[in-house]
Amino acid sequence: MAAKNIKSQIESLLLVAGKPISLKEIANSIGRNVGEIQSEINALTEEYKNRGFRIIKKGEKYLLASAQENAELVAKFLNEELRYDLSPAALETLAIIVYKQPITRAEIESIRGTDCSRILRVLMIRGLIEEVGRKESPGRPILYGTTVKMLTYLGVEKEEDLPKMEEVSLA
Repeated sequence: MAAKNIKSQIESLLLVAGKPISLKEIANSIGRNVGEIQSEINALTEEYKNRGFRIIKKGEKYLLASAQENAELVAKFLNEELRYDLSPAALETLAIIVYKQPITRAEIESIRGTDCSRILRVLMIRGLIEEVGRKESPGRPILYGTTVKMLTYLGVEKEEDLPKMEEVSLA
């Protein structure tokens, strides 16, 4: 099978998946090895740099998403605000999770100084955070982490593109 066909198949899978998918899932579906799929995804990512969509990576999973520079146009078309629909408290909570993940609700509340259960529920419903495990401590509290959708919401392609904690201005 030619490399172009593999790229086409990867694009189709990313388009219809509707959720982040792993290299292994893609490789199994196409019948190729993970290394070959990784190489093709890297090539596609480079090809998409000046296109209207991007391949977003979160951990070992990939998602096809609209390019961030078109967010305003897409928001207007969909008649919804993609970047400004979270309250300041929700954005603050999301930022804490981004920089401290995995983190428990109690740890978030300790930082914020207020109850966060409702905000965590909203962030989970919107798909920006998810349960990533349980802490090995009494009560085994839920650990929260970010999702691929959070990366698209913030307009970055990978977590490494986020500003480092030291670079963030505390106004």
